[in-house]
Amino acid sequence: MPDSPLTVRVAGSIDRIASRDWDWCAGADNPFVGHAFLKALEDSGSVGSEAGWLPVHLAAEDGAGRVLGVVPLYAKSHSYGEYVFDHAWAHAYERAGGDYYPKLQVAVPFTPVTGPRLLLAPGAPEGVAAGLIRALERVAHTNRFSSVHVTFPTETEWQRLGTQGWLLRTGQQFHWFNAGYTCFDDFLSALNSRKRKAIRKERRTVADSPVRIHTLTGDDLRPEHWDAFFQFYMDTSDRKWGMPYLTRDFFHRLGSVLADRVVLFLAEEDGMWVAGALNLRGSDALYGRNWGAIADYKFLHFEACYYCAIDFAIAHGLKRVEAGAQGEHKIQRGYLPQPTFSAHWFRDPSFRKALSEYLDHERDAMACHREELGEASPFRKTGEVCSGDAGPKDPQ
Repeated sequence: MPDSPLTVRVAGSIDRIASRDWDWCAGADNPFVGHAFLKALEDSGSVGSEAGWLPVHLAAEDGAGRVLGVVPLYAKSHSYGEYVFDHAWAHAYERAGGDYYPKLQVAVPFTPVTGPRLLLAPGAPEGVAAGLIRALERVAHTNRFSSVHVTFPTETEWQRLGTQGWLLRTGQQFHWFNAGYTCFDDFLSALNSRKRKAIRKERRTVADSPVRIHTLTGDDLRPEHWDAFFQFYMDTSDRKWGMPYLTRDFFHRLGSVLADRVVLFLAEEDGMWVAGALNLRGSDALYGRNWGAIADYKFLHFEACYYCAIDFAIAHGLKRVEAGAQGEHKIQRGYLPQPTFSAHWFRDPSFRKALSEYLDHERDAMACHREELGEASPFRKTGEVCSGDAGPKDPQ
């Protein structure tokens, strides 16, 4: 435990914790856990009581009032916008006579990106993390929340929570890794002939179309770009989800406070913006977040969301691209399956025990599924010779 007493307080908004203190704990690697991103969600109304994401962040302080750790925490009245699905758990809990909601969620709202969730100040004593975990359990007990869910933590945090008796769950996403490529063709040379030809065909189709893609970041970003992208976002939400999570104001705020972290690929045709893909840049990764279009363009989604991201990562020396949730079709485009993590604590011990047995089997099944998907890798096998540029000379 820390040498001085540790006090954990609840903050009803991100503004109740000074940005310098929060960011000292969050670090600069992952933009989503930073004070600016979380504040943009709250100030824009994307997060709040009406949205069913009530901020109840935790801050751990020593006897001198110094912040040693923070946790992005929300009281939830539903299970939307989390990307780790527990609707079946909620139904089972309620069939057994309990109230699943409200629950507590340690997460970045609407953001399935792995990153730290127990945000610790540099040099924080070992006991701070354990103190924050106990505080999460106490808040749930005292306020009669059914459960606490930590979604998309780092693997180290996931393992730490497991040692504290939390239930462990795994999922998967598809990430692209930079093997020291110098250009996109360098990456393509690592693929087998058939996949290499398919990607070149997709990129050529977009290049031959009347659409042109612009890469916007930093001072290039203007309010009109965000207005256009919000239109794409709303169109996609209407067609796929039916419930947009983010407000127009959020995107404008994002451009104001994190412009240097934003990488926006906007597609233009005859002077009009027609589609876009929003990414945020971390210290060593590019994170794909949202996509939308007002018309259907063949292969444009793959170009804007996957190939432009790879181009950008190679040009800027980033180690990987995380292309968001789901999508086994990403494998054929060089994005390989990677595990994601979540940890869960339940106030009801009998429900906890039953769910523990289910999760043991689910983790094994997920590991087997990832292994099977890995067999579909588009990369050349060891010893296989690259046949050069795709075209009539490539072996079929």
